[in-house]
Amino acid sequence: MTFNEGMQIDTSTTSSSGGGRGPGRGIAVGGGLGGLLIVVVALFLGVDPSSVIPQQQAGPQTAETPGFDLSQCKTGADANEIVQCRVVATGNSVDGVWQQLLPGYTRPKVSLFSGSVDTGCGPATSDVGPFYCPVDQTAYFDTDFFEILKTQFGSSGGPLAQEYVVAHEFGHHVQNLEGVLGRAQQGAQGANGNGVRTELQADCYAGVWAHFAAITKQESTGVPFLQPLTDKDIADALSAASSVGDDRIQESATGRVNPESWTHGSSEQRQKWFTTGYQTGDPAQCDTFSARDLG
Repeated sequence: MTFNEGMQIDTSTTSSSGGGRGPGRGIAVGGGLGGLLIVVVALFLGVDPSSVIPQQQAGPQTAETPGFDLSQCKTGADANEIVQCRVVATGNSVDGVWQQLLPGYTRPKVSLFSGSVDTGCGPATSDVGPFYCPVDQTAYFDTDFFEILKTQFGSSGGPLAQEYVVAHEFGHHVQNLEGVLGRAQQGAQGANGNGVRTELQADCYAGVWAHFAAITKQESTGVPFLQPLTDKDIADALSAASSVGDDRIQESATGRVNPESWTHGSSEQRQKWFTTGYQTGDPAQCDTFSARDLG
C-alpha cells in the first residue's frame, strides 16, 4: 500500500531508542512469536514481561545503539522508502481514521526500539514482537520483526503486511479507550476465550482502517494518506494475518496444534476478521465478544 508523496509525516507522538542485544536473541519456542502469544496478554494487564518470558543467558551486553533518526521521516515518499517512517506514517493514517470513527479518540504514542526497551508494562526485548502497553498507551515496534515475519513465518512481507501489524496494535489502543481490553483475561481462555476474541477484534479493527485508509485525508495537507488498495495489498495483509495464526505457529514450532492454548486465533480466523472489517468498514461488525462462531 503506497503513501501519497504529498502527505506530511507527524512524528510528534513517536520516540526512538536503541538497546543492547544480549546473546540468544532469536526465534525459539517460548520466545519470539511463541513468546508474543504469552507476553502480549501479560502486557495488557501491566505485568512485567520478564516474569513470563525466558530470560537470556547471562553475559556481556553489546553497547547500546542510538535510536533511529526520526528527522528522516518527512513525507509519504519517505514512508515508501524507509520502514521506520512507514510505521510512523501508518500510525498517522490509523489515527486519522479513528478520529472520525470514535468520539473522544486520543492518539497513542509510538516507540521505535532496537533490541530492548523499558515500558510502562515493564522491560521487554525484541523477541516479544510488536506490542501495545495500556499503562503508558504506547505501541512498541522493532522493525526487524517484519523481516522475521517474512523469512521465518512465510508472510509476503509487502507494505500492507507491515501496515496491518501497526493497525492491529493501534486496534488494541482503541479497545483500551473503549474499556474492553481488560476482557482478554476474563472468563474462559483457549480457542473460544476472551484472549482470542480480543486479538480477533484488533484484526477486525485493522481491516476497518484498511477500508478507510485511501479516502481519509490528512487535515494539515488535505491529501489522502494512502493510495487505493490493490488486490496485492489485500493479499499481503491476509498473508501477514495468516502467518501469525496460533495454529500455524504451533505446527511450525512443535508439529502439533493445541487449540486450548490459543491466545490469538487461527490463521483462518485472523484472515476472516480482518476481511470483515475491511469489507464493512463498520467497527460494530467487529464485536467478537458476542460472536458465537469465530470462524
